[in-house]
Amino acid sequence: MGTALEPISLPEASWQNGEVRAALRERRMGDLFRYVQHHSGASQARIAVQVGMTQSRVNEIINGRRDVVRLDVFERIADGLRMPNEARRLLGLAPQREKRTPGAAFDLAAFPEIVRVFVDQAAAAAEIQRAARSAKELDVLAVRGLGLLALRDSLLRTHLDRDGDKPPRLRVLLLDPDSPAAARRAEEIGESVESLAGGVRLAEARLRELAEAGHVEVYRYRTLPVWRVIRLDTTLYVSAFDAGWEGHESATYKVLATPHGPLYRGWRRGFDAMVDDAERVI
Repeated sequence: MGTALEPISLPEASWQNGEVRAALRERRMGDLFRYVQHHSGASQARIAVQVGMTQSRVNEIINGRRDVVRLDVFERIADGLRMPNEARRLLGLAPQREKRTPGAAFDLAAFPEIVRVFVDQAAAAAEIQRAARSAKELDVLAVRGLGLLALRDSLLRTHLDRDGDKPPRLRVLLLDPDSPAAARRAEEIGESVESLAGGVRLAEARLRELAEAGHVEVYRYRTLPVWRVIRLDTTLYVSAFDAGWEGHESATYKVLATPHGPLYRGWRRGFDAMVDDAERVI
């Protein structure tokens, strides 16, 4: 079994196992830790020492009560489990002792950003809610946000209550109800401008309630909505608005931050740029 200080070493073939590769691609560290336990005999305490965590944190991850989202934690796990470079790539990490040559091409498949595609938001709901329970930062780009945050039974609202713990920093971008873009969007989905505008204002009123308990920023943007974005720390869930369908009806892409991938960085940069150009109302 080895002592807690003894390095954990898995056979090379373990990193070719289909379940392990899927866990790495989708960053399911609980599944990975269970595999390590079963095939190396390592205890939770030994895993904890090797990856720089407490045993209680490892237990939470194994039992699905906490997700790993920070890149530095993924790095510690990769180093502690002595992952080969191929496994590190599947996890979205740069290979060890490998440097990018300026101007050289690299294979984006080695740094997968889109790790899962859901048919719509409902299919992703359970996973999004689990991640929201522990997220420290939450960004939302929506039209009205009623189904995401504003209503009591909305996707994220109940998961912002941390039972007295510090709530996440929340930034929300909603469509300006008085903008020409709001009128165009209402026409696209066959709804009256008054109804759409009323939904935005209702969402703002409900978000003021959240502002009384934590750090909440709400902004109005004036451009035609294209993307619907939920950012939970370093994970994005992205869908699209189009003529004839709402964002929650669109396919939802799970996008992870990786060392060199452009998608996560681009969407986050776009969100920040919209905030800079928007009117803050809360």
